[in-house]
Amino acid sequence: MSSGYSSLEEDSEDFFFTARTSFFRRAPQGKPRAGQQDVEKEKEIHNYLSKEEIKEKVHKYNLAVTDKLKMTLNSNGIYTGFIKVQMELCKPPQTSPSPGKVTQSSNGCMNTLHISSTNTVGEVIEALLKKFLVTESPAKFALYKRCHREDQVYACKLSDREHPLYLRLVAGPRTDTLSFVLREHEIGEWEAFSLPELQNFLRILDKEEDEQLQNLKRRYAAYRLKLEEALGEVWKPG
Repeated sequence: MSSGYSSLEEDSEDFFFTARTSFFRRAPQGKPRAGQQDVEKEKEIHNYLSKEEIKEKVHKYNLAVTDKLKMTLNSNGIYTGFIKVQMELCKPPQTSPSPGKVTQSSNGCMNTLHISSTNTVGEVIEALLKKFLVTESPAKFALYKRCHREDQVYACKLSDREHPLYLRLVAGPRTDTLSFVLREHEIGEWEAFSLPELQNFLRILDKEEDEQLQNLKRRYAAYRLKLEEALGEVWKPG
């Protein structure tokens, strides 16, 4: 592939997202709102490394890269780069049809995302779901980091506020040392569903209950009719 950037409409073997043409929600221009100020404050807290440390690590990272997916350090200390996410879903997710576009199967494939050091796990999950037109809530999914240590493989669920690119930078580019996996969230059976979804389940159950009741009534009505006809034949004067 000649470029590390592609739009959602492009078909390719590897699927890329770009931090420049972001798929994440952007706050409107103007005076920052309270929520936006909280996000900026959180970003400051997550400055794990100084600019010099980041510069040194980015340089060492790029020297070790073998697939041309290098990181880029900006003058403001924010860096961009690539992470690969393996899709490991137990069941096919619910998707919405898109006119003129064939829905791509997401399960089992490896996705390459171009993100920023400020992008969080929650944003990465949202981007993946948008890519494959998944209509289910992001709360149903979780991003895991898979680590290889002393011939052992460990999987750890990441919190929505962690920064995957930082983890990638610290671990280095080798995916046999650190890799990312998207799975269904391991929570209670009903906790992942929104209130409208739960209400819709109740309506479906009510409809199915009514259909079963009507079928049962028709069955016994037909049985009663046959029984009455049989009794009429028995008691008919000879």
